[in-house]
Amino acid sequence: MKFINYFLLFNLLSCMSLYAQESKCIEEINSDIWSNFTKSFETLNHELFASLHREDFVRASGSSKSVKNKKDYIEGYKNMWSSSNPNQTINFRFLERFCNNESASERGIYKVTFNLNTDKEKSFYGEFHVILTKTGLNWKILVDYDTNFGNTSNEESYQAAFALDDFSKY
Repeated sequence: MKFINYFLLFNLLSCMSLYAQESKCIEEINSDIWSNFTKSFETLNHELFASLHREDFVRASGSSKSVKNKKDYIEGYKNMWSSSNPNQTINFRFLERFCNNESASERGIYKVTFNLNTDKEKSFYGEFHVILTKTGLNWKILVDYDTNFGNTSNEESYQAAFALDDFSKY
């Protein structure tokens, strides 16, 4: 009987430790990646945006059936943002998040909104899957895949996903 009690206690403590570890790395990812990703979109800062991605970064788009390296991907944003109105934002909600001390996988739905708080406000949605690695003290994006699955992502699917700070779902 004592063995069973110790076994159950060990398993409970192990689960609690894993939850704490995942919560910690998700909090770090939120700080390192998602807050700065949003900030770069709102300020049209391609240098901040570039700093979130590893040098060996790979970008895959299911919608356009294309694969890009970091240089080409960032150059596209640099060109787009040089002629854009900074009245935009991007937000993220999650379907799945898991991590350890050195790598993470996150899937979710993003919402990009242009012309905020105007009669021309328009939002677009898509699904993403990123693979992140911890480089030194910071998390960086290694792989970013996104698609709009034929425009099936929308406000309803976005709201059904979990909020950025909702750690209890993982």
